[in-house]
Amino acid sequence: MATLGLIPAKAGSTRLPRKNLLPVGGRSLVEWAVRAARESGLCDRVFVSTEDAAVRAEAERLGLDTPFLRPPELARDPAGVVEVALHALDEWGRRGEPFDTLIILLPTCPFRTAEDIRAAMDIYRRSGTGFLMSVSRPAQSPLTAQVLCDGLLSPLHPEWLFRTGAKAGADLPVMVNANGAVTILDVARFRRVREYYVYPLAAYEMPRERSVDIDTEEDLRYARFLARTRFGLDEDPGDPD
Repeated sequence: MATLGLIPAKAGSTRLPRKNLLPVGGRSLVEWAVRAARESGLCDRVFVSTEDAAVRAEAERLGLDTPFLRPPELARDPAGVVEVALHALDEWGRRGEPFDTLIILLPTCPFRTAEDIRAAMDIYRRSGTGFLMSVSRPAQSPLTAQVLCDGLLSPLHPEWLFRTGAKAGADLPVMVNANGAVTILDVARFRRVREYYVYPLAAYEMPRERSVDIDTEEDLRYARFLARTRFGLDEDPGDPD
């Protein structure tokens, strides 16, 4: 069973330009993902999918083969990871390297570890679902969310309004969000459905500190703060004090 470790890393980003090349803890976000993929020992090939020459150069600096770029239209909205993954699978298939299993590692989740990938794969194999996503629990339950309209509040989930917090009972559901750190797919089924939110969908739960997903300047500052204070890594050039 051949496994492709896919790292989608386009150059463009609306809120944080060229974020996949930005440093956290002395490594680019691409390097964080490549290291985790390699150290997991699960990937027969690790590949960075990009349309950008600088991202390609970073992948090659890390010793990866990048024989093709993705088409420019797959680096712009509304194209998403599904289309990028199918393109990569097709291109490697044309080069005589078909894959049975796909592991998608978003570079914006730098603190996912090789052990996270291995643990997720163990759950994936035991679940038999063919689809797995890593998840983390939000700081606040979305069951308590309020809808603000014209200066007035209304509960998003009124049925749970008085059954959360200190009044929470055993029936309170565990709420999680996909964090983008690890997604594992059965390639044959993925090709058929062309989607990865397919249920039943297995889950690998990660702590919030390893689930940071960098999409804004604020996210980047927080990740660099964690890299220094939680993970003991050197400061990046230009880090705020």
